[in-house]
Amino acid sequence: MSPNASNSRLPLGIRRRDLLLGTLAAGFAVAVRPISAETITTSDAGLTAGFVSIPVGDRDIPAYRAMPSTGTGFPVVLVVQEIFGIHAYIQDVCRRLAQLGYLAIAPNLFERQGDVTQLPNIDAIRPIVAQVPDAQVMSDLDATAAWTATAGGDLTRLGITGFCWGGRITWLYAAHNPQLKAGVAWYGRLVGTPTELQPQFPVDVAADIKAPVLGLYGAKDDGIPLDSVEQMKSALKAANAPSEIIAYPEAPHGFHADYRPTYRPEAAADGWRRMQDWFRQHGVI
Repeated sequence: MSPNASNSRLPLGIRRRDLLLGTLAAGFAVAVRPISAETITTSDAGLTAGFVSIPVGDRDIPAYRAMPSTGTGFPVVLVVQEIFGIHAYIQDVCRRLAQLGYLAIAPNLFERQGDVTQLPNIDAIRPIVAQVPDAQVMSDLDATAAWTATAGGDLTRLGITGFCWGGRITWLYAAHNPQLKAGVAWYGRLVGTPTELQPQFPVDVAADIKAPVLGLYGAKDDGIPLDSVEQMKSALKAANAPSEIIAYPEAPHGFHADYRPTYRPEAAADGWRRMQDWFRQHGVI
């Protein structure tokens, strides 16, 4: 599907900036290029896929949505972006989930702070992302979930999954939304130094988690050491939280990101299978 075809489906009231973002985000973020030859591209055949506009308080934010083109009452999965924004990889994850029967939607959670997809490197992206308040993210995810109920989704079967930056958010959202059925966090930070805008980390909310979360981590992740994974496991056990963490022995950070050198096909495939089983086990599908 071309960017123009996707954008033609946007609601009439969508802002020009959202249209522009949809066009820019059709490819990969500038900061992640060159792109690996192993990159997976999922067809949109049989799907309704493209950018939509989500009302959140006094504004709209763009989101990439994919779902089966026929039927209604689809289980919903919120897909939470990496630090690189709603670029081609996150869009493809949405289509992969839609091909499994989900309404998958990835809202642009950096909308107010800036378009990170066009920044040249991760050092330019980090200051933008540091300005994103957790409270805003939780509110935007709530609004996105509510929107899906008007667009073919069944909120009694609500799940969430997120990657890297979105992995941390997945844990936090499981502590935030009592309607959530299950979450799957891919290598999100578990401990850290609180700030005014990011006051808690997953280890701090382990006792408040309302939905079972499956954490998928790499034992060779330089940014998320195994001792922090063990710390989270202990916090979950102490809280008697029905969650689980898997650490793949040979996997680095970003092992599911097929467009990057960190991609590990076996761990990625196993994690994807576990995610589907987790959602099935806990009533998302």
